[in-house]
Amino acid sequence: MSKSDYDPAARSTTGAGAPAPSDRNVLTVGPNGPIVLHDVHFLEQMAHFNREKVIERQPHAKGGGAFGVFETTADVSRYTRAALFQPGARTEMLARFSTVAGEQGSPDTWRDVRGFSLKFYTSEGNYDLVGNNTPVFFVRDPMKFPHFIRSQKRLPDCGLRDNHMQWDFWTGNPESTHQVTYLMGERGLPRTWRHMNGYGSHTYLWVNAAGERFWVKYHFHTRQGMAFFSNTEAARMAGLDADFHRRDLFDAIARSEHPSWLLSVQVMPYAEARNYRFNPFDLTKTWSHKDYPLIPVGTMTLDRNPENFFAQIEQAAFSPGNTVPGIGLSPDKMLLSRAFAYNDAQRNRIGTNFHQLPVNRPKVPVNTYLFDGPMAYAHSGNAPVYATNSGGRPWADETGAAAEGWEADGELVRSAYTLHEEDDDFGQPGTLVREVFDDAQRTALVDQVAGSLLGGVRSPVLERAFDYWKQVDADVGRRIEEKVRAGAATKPAEGMGEA
Repeated sequence: MSKSDYDPAARSTTGAGAPAPSDRNVLTVGPNGPIVLHDVHFLEQMAHFNREKVIERQPHAKGGGAFGVFETTADVSRYTRAALFQPGARTEMLARFSTVAGEQGSPDTWRDVRGFSLKFYTSEGNYDLVGNNTPVFFVRDPMKFPHFIRSQKRLPDCGLRDNHMQWDFWTGNPESTHQVTYLMGERGLPRTWRHMNGYGSHTYLWVNAAGERFWVKYHFHTRQGMAFFSNTEAARMAGLDADFHRRDLFDAIARSEHPSWLLSVQVMPYAEARNYRFNPFDLTKTWSHKDYPLIPVGTMTLDRNPENFFAQIEQAAFSPGNTVPGIGLSPDKMLLSRAFAYNDAQRNRIGTNFHQLPVNRPKVPVNTYLFDGPMAYAHSGNAPVYATNSGGRPWADETGAAAEGWEADGELVRSAYTLHEEDDDFGQPGTLVREVFDDAQRTALVDQVAGSLLGGVRSPVLERAFDYWKQVDADVGRRIEEKVRAGAATKPAEGMGEA
Protein backbone atom coordinates (compact mmCIF):
# COMPACT_ATOMS: atom_id res chain seq x y z
CA MET A 1 0.00 0.00 0.00
CA SER A 2 1.46 3.35 -1.00
CA LYS A 3 1.31 6.40 1.22
CA SER A 4 -1.44 7.90 -0.94
CA ASP A 5 -3.71 4.89 -0.31
CA TYR A 6 -4.24 5.79 3.35
CA ASP A 7 -7.47 7.49 4.35
CA PRO A 8 -6.63 9.96 7.14
CA ALA A 9 -10.19 9.73 8.43
CA ALA A 10 -10.07 5.96 8.84
CA ARG A 11 -9.23 4.38 12.18
CA SER A 12 -6.70 1.64 12.76
CA THR A 13 -7.78 -1.99 12.88
CA THR A 14 -6.76 -5.24 14.47
CA GLY A 15 -4.86 -7.79 12.42
CA ALA A 16 -8.22 -9.36 11.66
CA GLY A 17 -9.50 -6.11 10.17
CA ALA A 18 -11.88 -5.13 12.96
CA PRO A 19 -11.73 -1.54 14.32
CA ALA A 20 -8.98 -1.27 16.92
CA PRO A 21 -10.31 -0.13 20.32
CA SER A 22 -7.27 2.03 21.18
CA ASP A 23 -3.65 2.46 20.16
CA ARG A 24 -2.94 4.63 23.19
CA ASN A 25 -4.37 2.90 26.25
CA VAL A 26 -4.48 -0.67 27.49
CA LEU A 27 -7.58 -2.12 29.16
CA THR A 28 -7.37 -1.83 32.95
CA VAL A 29 -9.54 -2.33 36.01
CA GLY A 30 -10.26 1.34 36.60
CA PRO A 31 -7.81 4.07 35.53
CA ASN A 32 -5.19 2.92 38.05
CA GLY A 33 -5.84 -0.83 38.17
CA PRO A 34 -4.03 -3.79 36.62
CA ILE A 35 -4.15 -4.55 32.92
CA VAL A 36 -6.21 -7.60 31.97
CA LEU A 37 -5.29 -10.69 29.99
CA HIS A 38 -8.28 -10.42 27.69
CA ASP A 39 -7.13 -7.13 26.18
CA VAL A 40 -6.73 -9.00 22.91
CA HIS A 41 -5.68 -5.95 20.90
CA PHE A 42 -2.79 -5.18 23.25
CA LEU A 43 -1.66 -8.81 23.39
CA GLU A 44 -1.78 -9.00 19.59
CA GLN A 45 0.28 -5.82 19.31
CA MET A 46 2.83 -6.91 21.91
CA ALA A 47 3.16 -10.54 20.81
CA HIS A 48 3.62 -9.46 17.18
CA PHE A 49 6.14 -6.80 18.24
CA ASN A 50 8.16 -9.47 20.04
CA ARG A 51 8.37 -11.42 16.80
CA GLU A 52 9.20 -8.62 14.36
CA LYS A 53 12.86 -9.57 14.30
CA VAL A 54 14.74 -12.82 14.68
CA ILE A 55 17.85 -13.53 16.74
CA GLU A 56 18.53 -9.91 17.80
CA ARG A 57 16.83 -8.51 20.83
CA GLN A 58 14.10 -6.04 19.96
CA PRO A 59 15.21 -3.54 21.38
CA HIS A 60 18.53 -3.60 23.36
CA ALA A 61 20.26 -5.62 20.64
CA LYS A 62 23.80 -4.32 21.18
CA GLY A 63 25.31 -4.92 24.59
CA GLY A 64 27.71 -6.73 26.86
CA GLY A 65 27.97 -7.84 30.44
CA ALA A 66 29.72 -9.64 33.26
CA PHE A 67 29.13 -11.72 36.36
CA GLY A 68 29.57 -10.62 39.93
CA VAL A 69 28.13 -10.57 43.41
CA PHE A 70 25.64 -8.45 45.31
CA GLU A 71 26.23 -8.03 49.04
CA THR A 72 23.59 -6.60 51.34
CA THR A 73 25.48 -4.41 53.80
CA ALA A 74 22.54 -2.62 55.48
CA ASP A 75 19.44 -3.86 57.28
CA VAL A 76 16.30 -3.31 55.19
CA SER A 77 14.47 -6.32 56.64
CA ARG A 78 11.80 -3.98 58.02
CA TYR A 79 10.75 -3.41 54.40
CA THR A 80 11.23 -6.80 52.69
CA ARG A 81 11.61 -10.46 53.56
CA ALA A 82 13.43 -11.21 50.27
CA ALA A 83 16.42 -13.38 51.14
CA LEU A 84 18.90 -11.50 48.93
CA PHE A 85 18.19 -8.25 50.84
CA GLN A 86 18.77 -9.64 54.33
CA PRO A 87 21.85 -8.32 56.18
CA GLY A 88 25.06 -10.07 55.13
CA ALA A 89 23.51 -11.97 52.21
CA ARG A 90 25.83 -12.51 49.23
CA THR A 91 24.17 -13.32 45.93
CA GLU A 92 25.73 -14.32 42.63
CA MET A 93 24.51 -12.15 39.77
CA LEU A 94 24.80 -11.21 36.11
CA ALA A 95 24.64 -7.71 34.63
CA ARG A 96 24.01 -6.78 31.00
CA PHE A 97 24.39 -3.24 29.64
CA SER A 98 23.12 -2.16 26.24
CA THR A 99 21.96 0.57 23.92
CA VAL A 100 18.22 0.75 23.24
CA ALA A 101 17.80 1.59 19.56
CA GLY A 102 21.01 0.43 17.91
CA GLU A 103 21.33 -2.88 16.10
CA GLN A 104 24.03 -5.48 16.78
CA GLY A 105 26.65 -3.73 14.69
CA SER A 106 25.94 -0.19 15.86
CA PRO A 107 28.59 1.81 17.74
CA ASP A 108 28.43 1.70 21.53
CA THR A 109 28.93 5.46 21.79
CA TRP A 110 25.95 6.76 19.81
CA ARG A 111 23.62 8.95 21.84
CA ASP A 112 21.03 6.68 23.43
CA VAL A 113 19.53 5.50 26.69
CA ARG A 114 21.52 2.57 28.13
CA GLY A 115 19.92 -0.63 29.36
CA PHE A 116 20.89 -1.82 32.87
CA SER A 117 19.63 -5.39 33.38
CA LEU A 118 20.45 -7.53 36.41
CA LYS A 119 19.85 -11.18 37.23
CA PHE A 120 20.27 -12.25 40.86
CA TYR A 121 20.67 -16.02 41.41
CA THR A 122 19.07 -15.94 44.87
CA SER A 123 18.41 -18.76 47.35
CA GLU A 124 14.71 -18.39 46.53
CA GLY A 125 15.00 -18.42 42.73
CA ASN A 126 16.07 -15.89 40.14
CA TYR A 127 15.19 -12.23 40.61
CA ASP A 128 15.54 -9.98 37.55
CA LEU A 129 15.68 -6.20 37.69
CA VAL A 130 15.40 -4.62 34.25
CA GLY A 131 16.09 -0.89 34.02
CA ASN A 132 18.09 1.87 32.34
CA ASN A 133 20.69 4.50 33.15
CA THR A 134 17.85 7.00 33.68
CA PRO A 135 15.17 6.91 36.38
CA VAL A 136 12.27 7.42 33.92
CA PHE A 137 11.10 6.25 30.49
CA PHE A 138 9.55 7.73 27.33
CA VAL A 139 5.97 6.44 27.71
CA ARG A 140 3.66 5.40 30.51
CA ASP A 141 1.18 3.19 28.65
CA PRO A 142 2.47 -0.05 27.09
CA MET A 143 0.21 0.27 24.06
CA LYS A 144 2.59 3.02 22.92
CA PHE A 145 5.77 0.99 23.46
CA PRO A 146 6.06 -0.73 20.06
CA HIS A 147 5.17 2.55 18.35
CA PHE A 148 7.90 4.35 20.29
CA ILE A 149 10.57 1.77 19.44
CA ARG A 150 9.65 1.83 15.75
CA SER A 151 9.97 5.63 15.74
CA GLN A 152 13.59 5.20 16.86
CA LYS A 153 14.40 2.54 14.25
CA ARG A 154 14.39 2.93 10.45
CA LEU A 155 12.15 4.34 7.72
CA PRO A 156 10.24 1.76 5.69
CA ASP A 157 11.40 2.99 2.28
CA CYS A 158 15.10 3.87 2.61
CA GLY A 159 15.90 1.88 5.74
CA LEU A 160 17.56 4.91 7.37
CA ARG A 161 17.26 6.41 10.84
CA ASP A 162 15.30 9.65 10.83
CA ASN A 163 15.23 12.61 13.22
CA HIS A 164 11.85 13.75 11.91
CA MET A 165 10.28 10.40 12.77
CA GLN A 166 11.70 10.52 16.31
CA TRP A 167 10.52 14.06 17.00
CA ASP A 168 7.14 13.35 15.45
CA PHE A 169 6.58 10.67 18.07
CA TRP A 170 8.08 12.61 20.97
CA THR A 171 6.13 15.81 20.33
CA GLY A 172 2.96 13.83 19.73
CA ASN A 173 3.40 12.21 23.15
CA PRO A 174 4.42 14.93 25.63
CA GLU A 175 4.87 12.36 28.41
CA SER A 176 8.21 11.62 26.71
CA THR A 177 9.59 15.03 27.72
CA HIS A 178 11.25 13.97 30.97
CA GLN A 179 13.18 11.11 29.37
CA VAL A 180 14.04 13.13 26.25
CA THR A 181 15.53 15.80 28.51
CA TYR A 182 17.79 13.17 30.08
CA LEU A 183 18.63 11.77 26.64
CA MET A 184 19.58 15.17 25.25
CA GLY A 185 21.71 15.86 28.30
CA GLU A 186 24.99 14.28 29.32
CA ARG A 187 23.45 10.95 30.32
CA GLY A 188 22.80 10.25 26.65
CA LEU A 189 26.56 9.78 26.21
CA PRO A 190 28.06 7.87 29.15
CA ARG A 191 31.84 7.53 28.86
CA THR A 192 31.71 3.88 29.88
CA TRP A 193 29.19 1.48 31.39
CA ARG A 194 31.33 1.56 34.52
CA HIS A 195 30.80 5.30 34.84
CA MET A 196 27.01 5.44 34.68
CA ASN A 197 24.24 4.93 37.21
CA GLY A 198 21.47 2.36 36.84
CA TYR A 199 17.84 2.49 37.91
CA GLY A 200 15.01 0.02 38.28
CA SER A 201 12.94 2.96 36.94
CA HIS A 202 9.62 1.25 37.74
CA THR A 203 7.99 1.20 41.15
CA TYR A 204 8.06 -2.20 42.85
CA LEU A 205 6.37 -3.68 45.91
CA TRP A 206 8.32 -4.89 48.94
CA VAL A 207 6.68 -7.02 51.64
CA ASN A 208 8.25 -7.73 55.02
CA ALA A 209 7.96 -10.81 57.22
CA ALA A 210 4.92 -9.35 58.99
CA GLY A 211 3.11 -8.87 55.67
CA GLU A 212 3.48 -5.08 55.67
CA ARG A 213 3.75 -3.59 52.18
CA PHE A 214 5.92 -0.78 50.83
CA TRP A 215 6.49 0.78 47.42
CA VAL A 216 10.14 1.04 46.35
CA LYS A 217 12.38 2.46 43.63
CA TYR A 218 15.91 1.14 42.98
CA HIS A 219 18.96 3.39 42.46
CA PHE A 220 22.40 1.95 41.58
CA HIS A 221 25.02 4.69 41.88
CA THR A 222 28.37 4.03 40.27
CA ARG A 223 31.28 4.05 42.70
CA GLN A 224 33.62 4.94 39.85
CA GLY A 225 31.98 8.35 39.51
CA MET A 226 29.81 9.46 36.63
CA ALA A 227 31.64 10.46 33.43
CA PHE A 228 30.45 11.39 29.97
CA PHE A 229 31.58 11.87 26.39
CA SER A 230 31.10 15.09 24.49
CA ASN A 231 29.44 14.79 21.09
CA THR A 232 32.84 15.14 19.42
CA GLU A 233 34.48 12.50 21.60
CA ALA A 234 31.60 10.07 21.15
CA ALA A 235 31.58 10.49 17.37
CA ARG A 236 35.35 10.02 17.20
CA MET A 237 35.17 6.88 19.35
CA ALA A 238 32.35 5.47 17.20
CA GLY A 239 34.78 5.54 14.28
CA LEU A 240 37.80 4.32 16.22
CA ASP A 241 36.14 1.48 18.15
CA ALA A 242 32.47 0.66 17.67
CA ASP A 243 32.70 -1.80 20.58
CA PHE A 244 34.34 0.63 23.00
CA HIS A 245 31.96 0.11 25.92
CA ARG A 246 32.01 -3.67 25.60
CA ARG A 247 35.80 -3.68 25.39
CA ASP A 248 36.20 -1.27 28.31
CA LEU A 249 34.18 -3.44 30.71
CA PHE A 250 35.88 -6.67 29.68
CA ASP A 251 39.39 -5.21 29.88
CA ALA A 252 38.78 -3.51 33.23
CA ILE A 253 37.64 -6.77 34.83
CA ALA A 254 40.50 -8.68 33.18
CA ARG A 255 43.00 -6.37 34.88
CA SER A 256 41.15 -6.76 38.22
CA GLU A 257 39.59 -3.29 38.20
CA HIS A 258 36.22 -4.56 39.33
CA PRO A 259 33.49 -1.93 38.91
CA SER A 260 30.92 -1.59 41.65
CA TRP A 261 27.67 0.21 42.35
CA LEU A 262 25.95 1.18 45.59
CA LEU A 263 22.29 0.19 45.70
CA SER A 264 19.93 2.51 47.53
CA VAL A 265 16.15 2.51 47.54
CA GLN A 266 13.41 5.03 48.02
CA VAL A 267 10.66 3.58 50.19
CA MET A 268 7.10 4.87 50.20
CA PRO A 269 4.62 3.61 52.83
CA TYR A 270 1.92 1.65 51.04
CA ALA A 271 -1.00 3.96 51.88
CA GLU A 272 0.80 7.13 50.79
CA ALA A 273 0.73 6.15 47.12
CA ARG A 274 -2.95 6.98 46.86
CA ASN A 275 -2.51 10.70 47.54
CA TYR A 276 1.13 11.39 46.66
CA ARG A 277 1.43 14.61 44.64
CA PHE A 278 2.69 12.67 41.60
CA ASN A 279 1.34 9.34 40.44
CA PRO A 280 3.98 7.05 42.00
CA PHE A 281 3.40 4.36 39.35
CA ASP A 282 3.89 6.65 36.34
CA LEU A 283 7.15 5.57 34.66
CA THR A 284 7.70 9.09 33.29
CA LYS A 285 7.91 10.52 36.82
CA THR A 286 10.40 10.42 39.69
CA TRP A 287 9.80 10.63 43.43
CA SER A 288 11.29 13.62 45.20
CA HIS A 289 14.32 12.65 47.27
CA LYS A 290 13.19 15.21 49.83
CA ASP A 291 9.94 13.30 50.23
CA TYR A 292 11.55 9.85 50.16
CA PRO A 293 15.30 9.95 50.87
CA LEU A 294 17.65 7.26 49.61
CA ILE A 295 18.15 4.31 51.96
CA PRO A 296 21.41 2.34 51.45
CA VAL A 297 21.03 -1.41 50.82
CA GLY A 298 24.26 -2.92 49.53
CA THR A 299 26.93 -3.17 46.87
CA MET A 300 27.03 -4.78 43.43
CA THR A 301 30.49 -5.72 42.16
CA LEU A 302 31.31 -7.21 38.75
CA ASP A 303 34.39 -9.40 39.00
CA ARG A 304 34.12 -12.15 36.36
CA ASN A 305 34.05 -11.92 32.60
CA PRO A 306 32.02 -14.34 30.50
CA GLU A 307 33.87 -17.34 29.12
CA ASN A 308 31.62 -17.49 26.08
CA PHE A 309 29.86 -14.30 25.00
CA PHE A 310 27.10 -16.00 23.03
CA ALA A 311 26.21 -18.61 25.65
CA GLN A 312 26.43 -16.35 28.69
CA ILE A 313 25.54 -12.85 27.48
CA GLU A 314 23.72 -13.09 24.16
CA GLN A 315 21.51 -15.92 25.43
CA ALA A 316 20.94 -14.31 28.83
CA ALA A 317 17.23 -13.66 29.29
CA PHE A 318 15.82 -11.07 31.69
CA SER A 319 12.25 -10.36 32.74
CA PRO A 320 10.81 -8.12 35.47
CA GLY A 321 8.21 -10.86 35.90
CA ASN A 322 10.89 -12.97 37.61
CA THR A 323 10.31 -12.03 41.25
CA VAL A 324 10.94 -13.78 44.57
CA PRO A 325 9.06 -13.85 47.89
CA GLY A 326 9.10 -10.39 49.46
CA ILE A 327 9.21 -8.57 46.10
CA GLY A 328 6.23 -7.90 43.85
CA LEU A 329 5.08 -5.78 40.96
CA SER A 330 3.02 -2.58 41.15
CA PRO A 331 0.11 -1.01 39.24
CA ASP A 332 2.67 0.49 36.82
CA LYS A 333 1.13 -0.45 33.46
CA MET A 334 4.50 -0.54 31.73
CA LEU A 335 5.88 -2.90 34.36
CA LEU A 336 2.88 -5.21 34.14
CA SER A 337 3.15 -5.41 30.37
CA ARG A 338 6.88 -6.09 30.52
CA ALA A 339 6.25 -8.96 32.93
CA PHE A 340 4.53 -10.66 29.99
CA ALA A 341 6.46 -9.25 27.05
CA TYR A 342 10.06 -9.92 28.12
CA ASN A 343 9.77 -13.66 28.61
CA ASP A 344 7.59 -13.91 25.52
CA ALA A 345 10.31 -12.15 23.53
CA GLN A 346 12.86 -14.69 24.78
CA ARG A 347 10.62 -17.59 23.80
CA ASN A 348 10.67 -16.19 20.28
CA ARG A 349 14.33 -15.18 20.24
CA ILE A 350 15.96 -18.16 21.94
CA GLY A 351 13.29 -20.84 22.19
CA THR A 352 10.55 -22.25 24.37
CA ASN A 353 12.99 -23.59 26.94
CA PHE A 354 15.29 -20.57 27.19
CA HIS A 355 15.00 -20.79 30.98
CA GLN A 356 16.89 -24.12 30.94
CA LEU A 357 20.10 -22.61 29.56
CA PRO A 358 22.87 -22.50 32.18
CA VAL A 359 23.02 -18.69 32.25
CA ASN A 360 19.28 -18.48 32.92
CA ARG A 361 18.83 -21.45 35.26
CA PRO A 362 18.44 -20.65 38.95
CA LYS A 363 20.94 -22.02 41.45
CA VAL A 364 18.16 -23.65 43.47
CA PRO A 365 16.28 -26.88 42.61
CA VAL A 366 13.52 -26.41 40.03
CA ASN A 367 10.16 -28.21 40.11
CA THR A 368 8.17 -26.71 37.25
CA TYR A 369 5.21 -27.96 35.28
CA LEU A 370 6.55 -26.28 32.14
CA PHE A 371 6.69 -29.39 30.00
CA ASP A 372 8.58 -30.55 26.88
CA GLY A 373 8.95 -28.20 23.88
CA PRO A 374 11.93 -27.74 21.54
CA MET A 375 15.37 -28.18 23.09
CA ALA A 376 14.05 -29.47 26.43
CA TYR A 377 17.04 -30.54 28.51
CA ALA A 378 16.08 -30.40 32.18
CA HIS A 379 13.13 -32.67 32.92
CA SER A 380 11.22 -34.32 35.76
CA GLY A 381 11.86 -37.92 34.77
CA ASN A 382 8.79 -40.10 34.95
CA ALA A 383 7.07 -37.98 37.61
CA PRO A 384 3.52 -36.80 36.89
CA VAL A 385 3.41 -33.88 34.47
CA TYR A 386 0.11 -32.52 35.75
CA ALA A 387 -1.30 -31.02 38.93
CA THR A 388 -3.04 -32.10 41.02
CA ASN A 389 -1.66 -35.64 41.06
CA SER A 390 -1.51 -38.69 43.32
CA GLY A 391 2.06 -39.57 42.39
CA GLY A 392 3.72 -37.59 45.15
CA ARG A 393 4.96 -34.67 43.06
CA PRO A 394 4.21 -31.40 44.90
CA TRP A 395 2.23 -28.57 43.39
CA ALA A 396 1.39 -25.03 44.46
CA ASP A 397 -1.99 -24.32 46.02
CA GLU A 398 -1.89 -20.75 47.34
CA THR A 399 -5.32 -19.26 47.88
CA GLY A 400 -6.62 -15.94 49.15
CA ALA A 401 -4.99 -12.54 48.75
CA ALA A 402 -1.64 -12.59 46.96
CA ALA A 403 1.20 -11.90 49.40
CA GLU A 404 2.90 -9.53 46.96
CA GLY A 405 -0.29 -8.01 45.55
CA TRP A 406 -2.50 -4.96 45.92
CA GLU A 407 -6.18 -4.16 45.75
CA ALA A 408 -8.03 -2.95 42.65
CA ASP A 409 -11.68 -2.35 41.88
CA GLY A 410 -13.40 -0.66 39.00
CA GLU A 411 -14.84 -0.93 35.54
CA LEU A 412 -12.80 -2.19 32.61
CA VAL A 413 -11.69 0.98 30.87
CA ARG A 414 -9.18 2.28 28.35
CA SER A 415 -7.91 5.36 30.09
CA ALA A 416 -4.87 7.33 31.08
CA TYR A 417 -3.91 7.25 34.75
CA THR A 418 -5.95 9.34 37.17
CA LEU A 419 -4.01 12.58 37.62
CA HIS A 420 -2.54 13.35 41.03
CA GLU A 421 -2.24 16.86 42.41
CA GLU A 422 0.97 17.86 40.63
CA ASP A 423 0.87 15.50 37.65
CA ASP A 424 1.71 17.00 34.27
CA ASP A 425 4.19 16.16 31.51
CA PHE A 426 6.46 19.21 31.69
CA GLY A 427 6.84 20.01 35.40
CA GLN A 428 9.52 17.46 36.30
CA PRO A 429 11.64 17.98 33.16
CA GLY A 430 11.41 21.71 33.83
CA THR A 431 12.72 21.15 37.34
CA LEU A 432 15.51 18.99 35.89
CA VAL A 433 16.55 21.75 33.49
CA ARG A 434 16.30 24.66 35.95
CA GLU A 435 17.38 23.10 39.25
CA VAL A 436 19.64 20.14 38.36
CA PHE A 437 21.36 21.28 35.16
CA ASP A 438 23.93 24.06 35.49
CA ASP A 439 24.46 26.82 32.88
CA ALA A 440 26.90 24.72 30.88
CA GLN A 441 24.52 21.76 30.81
CA ARG A 442 21.64 23.98 29.73
CA THR A 443 23.74 25.40 26.91
CA ALA A 444 24.76 21.91 25.82
CA LEU A 445 21.09 20.89 25.89
CA VAL A 446 20.15 23.82 23.65
CA ASP A 447 22.95 22.96 21.20
CA GLN A 448 22.06 19.26 21.17
CA VAL A 449 18.34 19.75 20.60
CA ALA A 450 18.87 22.46 17.98
CA GLY A 451 21.37 20.28 16.12
CA SER A 452 18.93 17.40 16.16
CA LEU A 453 16.06 19.55 14.88
CA LEU A 454 18.25 20.86 12.05
CA GLY A 455 18.85 17.26 11.04
CA GLY A 456 15.80 16.97 8.82
CA VAL A 457 12.87 17.76 11.14
CA ARG A 458 10.09 19.41 9.10
CA SER A 459 6.87 21.33 9.73
CA PRO A 460 4.57 20.88 11.57
CA VAL A 461 6.74 18.68 13.79
CA LEU A 462 9.39 21.39 13.99
CA GLU A 463 6.92 23.92 15.43
CA ARG A 464 5.58 21.29 17.82
CA ALA A 465 9.14 20.71 19.02
CA PHE A 466 9.62 24.41 19.75
CA ASP A 467 6.43 24.43 21.82
CA TYR A 468 7.48 21.17 23.51
CA TRP A 469 10.67 22.76 24.84
CA LYS A 470 9.06 26.09 25.70
CA GLN A 471 6.71 24.19 27.99
CA VAL A 472 9.72 22.56 29.64
CA ASP A 473 11.40 25.92 30.14
CA ALA A 474 10.50 29.16 28.36
CA ASP A 475 14.09 30.40 28.09
CA VAL A 476 15.53 27.09 26.91
CA GLY A 477 12.73 26.74 24.37
CA ARG A 478 13.31 30.28 23.08
CA ARG A 479 17.05 29.67 22.71
CA ILE A 480 16.43 26.41 20.84
CA GLU A 481 14.06 28.09 18.38
CA GLU A 482 16.39 31.03 17.83
CA LYS A 483 19.32 28.73 17.15
CA VAL A 484 17.35 26.65 14.69
CA ARG A 485 15.83 29.66 12.94
CA ALA A 486 19.23 31.24 12.56
CA GLY A 487 20.74 28.01 11.26
CA ALA A 488 23.58 28.51 13.75
CA ALA A 489 23.32 25.17 15.55
CA THR A 490 26.21 22.77 15.81
CA LYS A 491 26.71 20.14 13.14
CA PRO A 492 23.19 18.86 12.20
CA ALA A 493 22.03 15.95 14.34
CA GLU A 494 25.50 15.63 15.83
CA GLY A 495 25.40 12.55 18.04
CA MET A 496 21.62 12.44 17.79
CA GLY A 497 20.78 10.55 14.61
CA GLU A 498 21.19 7.40 16.64
CA ALA A 499 19.09 8.30 19.69
